[in-house]
Amino acid sequence: MREQQLEKAVNALRNSKYTIAFTGAGISVESGIPPFRGENGIWAKYDSQVLDLDYFHENPESSWRVIREIFYDYFGVAQPNDAHKVLGRMEQQGLLKCVITQNIDNLHQAGGSSVVYEFHGNSQRMLCTKCGFYFPSVEVNFQKLPVTCPKCGGLVKPDFTFFGESIPTDAYAGSLEAARKADVCLIIGSLGEVMPAAMVPWEAKRNGATIIEINPKPSNFTGPLTDIHVVGKASEVLLALEERL
Repeated sequence: MREQQLEKAVNALRNSKYTIAFTGAGISVESGIPPFRGENGIWAKYDSQVLDLDYFHENPESSWRVIREIFYDYFGVAQPNDAHKVLGRMEQQGLLKCVITQNIDNLHQAGGSSVVYEFHGNSQRMLCTKCGFYFPSVEVNFQKLPVTCPKCGGLVKPDFTFFGESIPTDAYAGSLEAARKADVCLIIGSLGEVMPAAMVPWEAKRNGATIIEINPKPSNFTGPLTDIHVVGKASEVLLALEERL
């Protein structure tokens, strides 16, 4: 059964002129990054209010303590896995136009992808909430909290989307434009639970794209949207596809 699905996916990818990949937390699990939702997710262990924008401004130090632990002590050591690297190689070979990701871990770029629309921003970049200065997280001394701006001394937040913030305009527009051009959309490691990001594959389908889903279990996409569901972990399925392409 899986072999048949793999062959169907290979044929669709071979005949595609514009393939996009839409990725969620599942692609980064193999790099040691837990998902946010679910029984073993980050929000089962931490209170999600630390990423509420109003709470962050009112309680910057206590918010930053948790943010540091989750995103910089924990995520900081994560490396791209084979799934990220296959997508990077697919782009380099002209088989993939872009990656649209819900993830904020920068692993797609580290894995070799250069056209990445980050729907929820990037934890490796910092933003001053006062003067708008951006700088990389590697320049931060996380022993001194809350993090302040080296230019103006204002409160700094990671440049990813907090609760109460809107989706980055460029990423939103770029993602939808790519979805409308796509004739194949790969869904990898996303359950389709987070809106408005989950609209992207629907937009591709509305414009006639073939939807290939790579997930170990059924998702919100599987029944109503997916054309080809290859069951398995992201890295093993993508390596199997790469071998056949």
